[in-house]
Amino acid sequence: MEKKEWLAKNFEERRNHLKAVAFRMLGSEGEAEDAVQETWTRLAQSDSEHIENLTGWLTTVVARVCLDMLRSRKSKREEPLQEELHDIADEDLETNFIVADSVGSALLIVLEQLSPAERIAFVLHDLFDLPFNEIAPIIGHSEENARQLASRARRRIRGAKNSPEDSMRQQEVVRAFLAASRDGNFEALIKLLHPNATLRADETAVKVAEINKAKGAPQFKKEIKGAHNVAGTMNGKAAEAQLALINGVPGATWSPGGKPVVAFFFSVKDGKIADIEIVMDPKKLKDIQIEVIDSKNGR
Repeated sequence: MEKKEWLAKNFEERRNHLKAVAFRMLGSEGEAEDAVQETWTRLAQSDSEHIENLTGWLTTVVARVCLDMLRSRKSKREEPLQEELHDIADEDLETNFIVADSVGSALLIVLEQLSPAERIAFVLHDLFDLPFNEIAPIIGHSEENARQLASRARRRIRGAKNSPEDSMRQQEVVRAFLAASRDGNFEALIKLLHPNATLRADETAVKVAEINKAKGAPQFKKEIKGAHNVAGTMNGKAAEAQLALINGVPGATWSPGGKPVVAFFFSVKDGKIADIEIVMDPKKLKDIQIEVIDSKNGR
């Protein structure tokens, strides 16, 4: 069998998997077909003899093609494509390629609101179980950042699924946390935090905090674990933090002069704060939607 025939046969065996990946990233069957076709073109032009894992190679390539398409769509400010949605998974696909639940219109609408990198990280990891060390080079981030992007996307999707009542409850928990932090109410902070609460800060936040240590800035670290340690870090701080919707989920920001310079992501479970993520990297902030909430009228 000639090389081209062998490639075509093996590519066709994986076509449905590639289309499923592309559809979940792009939300458009037509664009998914285009992405799969571009993936075939790149395979045909590649040095395929040295590809050890063809499925993994093709998944990586189609993800990169989709990422380029998403970025192009965002730069052109195109509206999300509206078309009839259906499950394109084939019953004959290998079990580990099948997504348990078909993608519904509600999920696709939320995915459209994510940044391209968040969307790729979430889809590849949560829907197709690709490890973060393989996702990282696709989106041009470190493995740690890829993990954070997927986590951020997951929180936003979870927030979109929450009822208005759930969102309001989380908003009140975050509001109470900020007030306790400003007032230096350590006991109140402890009550609002899950015993195993974790605070994570990106590299920029850690550096800025260290530079402003003498000014009383909270001393962030890459990761701080435990309610007492998190409360100790935030106690008497957050004086200028404002309640905000961060990618549609209740959180906080600091926006001197109206320009956000930090985003606080909160994960609330059973009425207590389980995780706090602090983002100050300007490149990351560009992909985050921040809407300050007016404490007087709720928005």
